[in-house]
Amino acid sequence: MGRSDGRPVIRDARDADAGGLIDLIGAIYAEYPGCVLDVDGEAPHLRRPASAFSDWGGRLWVAEHDGRLVACAGFADAGDAIELKHLYVAAAARRRGLGTHLTRLVERAAGTMGRRCIDLWTDTRFTDAHRMYERLGYVRGALTRELHDLSGSVEYQYRKHLP
Repeated sequence: MGRSDGRPVIRDARDADAGGLIDLIGAIYAEYPGCVLDVDGEAPHLRRPASAFSDWGGRLWVAEHDGRLVACAGFADAGDAIELKHLYVAAAARRRGLGTHLTRLVERAAGTMGRRCIDLWTDTRFTDAHRMYERLGYVRGALTRELHDLSGSVEYQYRKHLP
């Protein structure tokens, strides 16, 4: 599925998207040495993505093109803020504004919910994502966290205050 202009269709995720999301995120992780997606051990929510995000008080969107998922982004309710989660864009779909568009969907949802702050955590290896977040007004904080996962992930925290 895609639009007649060749751009992906963005829609709410469904639990039936689990396989496509796992493939998408796994392929992105594979771009980084030592980064692996351990779904059952570390990300079992990917087996039921729409339900998991709903359980978190949030929402997940996917971008679909020619029957394949090429991007996703969502958020979880974090009380006085929301947390942007799972922003991933396939290599072939990057640098076309899709990541920015999905981030803006999360920001609009935050505004609708009355939240004025968005937090996110991003792997220190995802430098292209860091540049996009910073271009969109997110500020990297001093905090980092180690996930103690199979990938040896360390993440930076970013925050954006909305008007």
